Amino acid sequence: MRIHSLLFFVLIFAYNQSISAQDPRLALQYFQDGEFEKAANLYQSLYQKSPDSDAYLSYLILSLEGANKSAEAEALIKKEINRKPKDANLYLQYGKMLYKKGELKAAEKQFKTCIDLLPADVIMIQKAANSFLEIPNYDLAIACYEKGQKLLKTQFSFTYNLADLYRRKGETNTMLKYYVEGLDDGSIHVVTLQNVLVSYLEPIQFGDLQAMLYERLETKPDHIPYIEMLQWTFIQSKDFANALRQSKAMDRNLNEGGGRVMQIANIAANEGDYKTAIDGYTYVRNLGPAGGNYLEAYRQILINRRKVIVEKKNYSMDDLVLLEKDYQSFKEEYGGSRLAAQMLMEYAELEARYLNRVDKAIAILTEVVANPVVDARTKAQAKIDLADYYLIDGERWESTLLYSQVDKDFMEDQMGELARYKNARLSYFGGDFEWAQEQFDILKRATSRLISNDAIDMSVFILDHLNQDSTGEALSDYAAAELALFQNRFDSALVILDSMSVWYPENSLKDDIFYLQAQIYNRLQQTDKAITKYEYILEKHKEEIRADNSLFELAKIYDYQLDNKVKAQELYEKLFIEFSGSTLAVDARQRFRILRGDKVQ
Repeated sequence: MRIHSLLFFVLIFAYNQSISAQDPRLALQYFQDGEFEKAANLYQSLYQKSPDSDAYLSYLILSLEGANKSAEAEALIKKEINRKPKDANLYLQYGKMLYKKGELKAAEKQFKTCIDLLPADVIMIQKAANSFLEIPNYDLAIACYEKGQKLLKTQFSFTYNLADLYRRKGETNTMLKYYVEGLDDGSIHVVTLQNVLVSYLEPIQFGDLQAMLYERLETKPDHIPYIEMLQWTFIQSKDFANALRQSKAMDRNLNEGGGRVMQIANIAANEGDYKTAIDGYTYVRNLGPAGGNYLEAYRQILINRRKVIVEKKNYSMDDLVLLEKDYQSFKEEYGGSRLAAQMLMEYAELEARYLNRVDKAIAILTEVVANPVVDARTKAQAKIDLADYYLIDGERWESTLLYSQVDKDFMEDQMGELARYKNARLSYFGGDFEWAQEQFDILKRATSRLISNDAIDMSVFILDHLNQDSTGEALSDYAAAELALFQNRFDSALVILDSMSVWYPENSLKDDIFYLQAQIYNRLQQTDKAITKYEYILEKHKEEIRADNSLFELAKIYDYQLDNKVKAQELYEKLFIEFSGSTLAVDARQRFRILRGDKVQ
């Protein structure tokens, strides 16, 4: 009998416990289903059993409001405030209740009381701030976080939250102040901050951030996050020289072996700041062969010094000779390496096209072609260059032989297309216009857009002028002038072109003559004369086939040689708008977007 009684009481107790456990879940289910009356009854019971539960009180108030019993809800919260006058959470809930009713001033009074009574509790501070953000009231959220900073001191930081709030308010300087503080206390990581600022900070505002970072560095000169952030701001402002200076400082402090400096040098090189790039690569090379970036830095020094010559046309004979010595040193150290082949081709180009030492260029490339460790594709490119230099030297037979070899070995490849284009151009130089024009016609369908565009230009050019002059005499002279330019015989080319203006005064080659003269003057570094010729074509022959070419060449002069990016951008835009059908329109649009600051894939 006693056993049965005991079992009965155990079952009753278990049943009551089960009902008790189900009450919170059932109440929440009623609340979520919108059955606020039922939810309020259950939460009322739960709250009476656990009067210190913030969760039960909150749900009870929300359920009462949902059941249109706002008066009961307000009476309840006032009663609780009287019972616990130092509880910040109660004032927060009362303020939210008043805000819903539209009593904004009364609500703000409760919110401010909540902030005054905030405890040193991260969760409560975040809860209050999030509630203010929902309204939204940024000033109250800021006051909440600032109070939290004072309460928690070094235990927890709200610098990121404060910076984000000032960003939303549009108060940039205060936003930056908190972001920099976050770098100081470690609550904000450099990469995180960079990702935020790249989206929200205007270029003109980077100076303000730099000033703050410099001020901080006076007291903490070795604080890496400051230096990294400062370096990043210089990159965003395209001030690569100062970015490089910061990266060198970090490299020395952290003994990084030049990796960070290489990154900055690469960025500078891609942006056309070759002087800074060369400075960075030289720093890395000077660290010595033991460094993992030594060979690449050595290569990049030569590549970028060559770009100064080829793109900017800004060099003296002393510059050429100095670069030649560096190429020779590189050849002596790495000449037999497979990786050196590209550099040796550029070395040969310097000798043939700028120092007029064609024999030396031929000797260099002959070694590359004969080197068994060089891959077939690189050898093919070397053969094409070698054929060009034989042509400069007047050895036409050697040229066509090499072009044909590459054509045969790479028949279905862009390399073969390039060789065929060069062979067709060789026939054009020799006056065999019909055969050359047929080959250019075929090459219009080349897989390489560059080769296809050039082939289209040549085909149209030949056909246009042969239709107007069936004898081809004027075209033969013009081709001879082009060959003279190719062979670096600039004076001879200019004499032929000047004579053509007298011999063929009514010929349709007028704009072509001006165009070729402009190219020669540009090669001779007589930039003003080149600009005058290109502008004359655009003014007097804007309907002729050289107009788009002239506009593109003019844009490149302002872009790369004169470093007038605004003027260059204007000319590129003019090209792809006014000459939308030009084969150069795509390149012009892409360069325009780069200069405008777009992210181009």
